[in-house]
Amino acid sequence: MATVQAIFVKGHENRLEPKPHTVYRIEIQGPVRSWQVWRRYSEFDDLNTELSKSVGSYPPTALPPKHTFSLRRKFNEEAIIKEREEGLEKYLRAILSNKDGRWRECVAFKTFLGLPATSSMGAATNDPSSSAGPQQFTVSSWLDEHTALQSLVRDIKADINKRNALSDAGEVSQSHQTNVQAKKKLATLLTRIGGLAKGLDDMQKTGMSDGEVQRRGDMIARLQDECEKLGKMVIAARQRGAYSSGSPAERNPASAADRAALLGASAAAAKVSNGGTITRKFGAAALETEQTRPLDDAGLVQLQTTEMDTQDSQLSQLSAILQRQKQIGLAIGSEIQEQNEMLDRLTDDVDRVGGKLAGAKKQLNRLG
Repeated sequence: MATVQAIFVKGHENRLEPKPHTVYRIEIQGPVRSWQVWRRYSEFDDLNTELSKSVGSYPPTALPPKHTFSLRRKFNEEAIIKEREEGLEKYLRAILSNKDGRWRECVAFKTFLGLPATSSMGAATNDPSSSAGPQQFTVSSWLDEHTALQSLVRDIKADINKRNALSDAGEVSQSHQTNVQAKKKLATLLTRIGGLAKGLDDMQKTGMSDGEVQRRGDMIARLQDECEKLGKMVIAARQRGAYSSGSPAERNPASAADRAALLGASAAAAKVSNGGTITRKFGAAALETEQTRPLDDAGLVQLQTTEMDTQDSQLSQLSAILQRQKQIGLAIGSEIQEQNEMLDRLTDDVDRVGGKLAGAKKQLNRLG
């Protein structure tokens, strides 16, 4: 949710309506973006009173004192205003940095800074188990929530990759736990996207421009596309896991023709060991090696069987490696497709902005 990292009171304006007064520009810095609000001293005084009533004690730093203006001392006297700016900044920073968070968690303080009443003033969190109940978004807190959901999407992808790795390693229990965790995060993501869309509708009703609403609607649509892809990845991974038990040779058995070709020599060797005769197909004498020279017929048959078993095991391992390479290739292809879609959307946005700029240029030329 939206968090406040720093507060500054920078600058002021002298306004004449409804009567002459000074308003102070408060800059609030969040983890993603910054925003500003304008408040007059009387609003600071009302905030101080409300905080003292809500908490039962005054904030850690007192407000700068009020000044009575006379004919000799005007309301916009720079020295007084500068002194008051420094005092107001110390007042807000003391509330933000104090160990006791009762003042900064008050609804009055959040409203004063332009924060939603349900947002946390502490560290931001992406905990998927957190409730995403209805809330009122501001322009900046909406973007903070969108950034948090993007981080949650990355977490779900990491969980799916971890589950696949555990499944390949035969860790069935851990793979299942990771699967459950990914599903919970996905359900939370869907719920929070719904809240984000509801917040956008509310901001549209309060006067947000159509162009900004369209841009943020596209952002929500991309998140929904991500959810759909993640749902397919979860289903595909579950189907893949149904056949992932057993050794690589059991998951990828050799064909009957390959096994018959490999085992044909063993059958011939068995015939020789039983007293039968066999002739070499090409009539060439077999070459003796240091390994075969001391062996009799039965020993040669045993050696050949052992070598064939070793080759069969190596082929099974090679098949498993190729299967993993295939999965990596598919993942890379999916990522490339996603990047291409993003580039296509970026191209559309550039074209749309280019058209707007061209129209604005024509209007400026007509005005000139």
